[in-house]
Amino acid sequence: MSKTYSKTRVLVECALMIALSTVLSIIQLPIMPHGGSITIASMLPIILVSYRHGLTWGLSAAFINSLIQFVQGINNLAYCQTLIAQIGCVLLDYVLAFTVLGLASFFAKPFKNKMVGIGASSLIVCLLRYACSVLSGYIVWKDYDYAFTWLTEFGWGAAISNMGENALCWLYSFVYNAVYMLPETLLTVIAAVLLAKLVPQLFERQSAQ
Repeated sequence: MSKTYSKTRVLVECALMIALSTVLSIIQLPIMPHGGSITIASMLPIILVSYRHGLTWGLSAAFINSLIQFVQGINNLAYCQTLIAQIGCVLLDYVLAFTVLGLASFFAKPFKNKMVGIGASSLIVCLLRYACSVLSGYIVWKDYDYAFTWLTEFGWGAAISNMGENALCWLYSFVYNAVYMLPETLLTVIAAVLLAKLVPQLFERQSAQ
């Protein structure tokens, strides 16, 4: 069932969800040495906006959230050695990485079973964010010496002994970002499905007038 809300109410709700996402992103479990952490489903409020208010509102809220995340992590730009690297960092680590969360309602549409759609679409947008992080790890933060050292300490010494530079750096980015993004994705998907079961009305589509 779709309910009609005033645009002001939708704006207020989006602002509250962005604020909740920001607060949840501050509550972090062990942080990776070069960026990345596990939060308590901080992506879920933005995903919820997409379910409740559709693609346009979802992407708008996700984009604003990405800018807030960028401001919180702006010091990372100091580690980028070129302007191109800084642009890549802004886009792949923040703007694109967090804006894709607003696509949740789009990916949920093909599923006839609403619960399956919620779980699957949450998984897809989280994996899209992971893909952005993997691209950033290779394009922006590529460092063969560090990648080799980190993977060796991580227990991959034998597997990487004969790998070329590009392959090793890709592997490093996949593994490094998976360490925090896969648990974060799992938490988000589980939280979304549980919330949909416990409070299904939260996932009912609303429309602004």
